[in-house]
Amino acid sequence: MSEMKELQSRLTCPHCGHAKDEAMPVDACVWFYECESCKTLLTPKPGDCCVFCSFGTRKCPPMQSNQTTCCKPA
Repeated sequence: MSEMKELQSRLTCPHCGHAKDEAMPVDACVWFYECESCKTLLTPKPGDCCVFCSFGTRKCPPMQSNQTTCCKPA
């Protein structure tokens, strides 16, 4: 049986501080996220696989499972 993963994360915009709870997909990475307040387009920080790993309160589901890679292109 696989462990339960947290599928909700609060994304916080580093530019304006706006925060919003978002559902994380289990089968894809989110590489772009537009802040609904300031319209800044967020992208992952170097070394992170997705915006949830960079700006969220929880890492994405694959990283929660201690996988070494997420959805990076081959």
